[in-house]
Amino acid sequence: MNNDKVLSLLGLAKKAGKLKSGEYCVETELKKGRALLVVAALDSSENTKKKYSDMCSFRKVPICFYSNKDDLGKCIGCEERAAAVITDEGFAKAIKEAIQKSEI
Repeated sequence: MNNDKVLSLLGLAKKAGKLKSGEYCVETELKKGRALLVVAALDSSENTKKKYSDMCSFRKVPICFYSNKDDLGKCIGCEERAAAVITDEGFAKAIKEAIQKSEI
């Protein structure tokens, strides 16, 4: 987790109140149309990945798979988290770009 820009941005989004995590919160934000990006952990179960992918696809919200549940939770001050939802356009754009750069 050292010097990871994506995880740092997720932590900043949480502090700014623009990130929610946990199954219930992610589903709620998606259903209410406030979700702009979902970040899911790579080590989530296949069922969990499919569930979030299907929800995001149905609502036309981008989803990115990144890091692991432990690091995803730690960077936002929680225990393990399988997914987090971003509700701010600026953070969503910055996180997507950072994830794309990390994959190169």
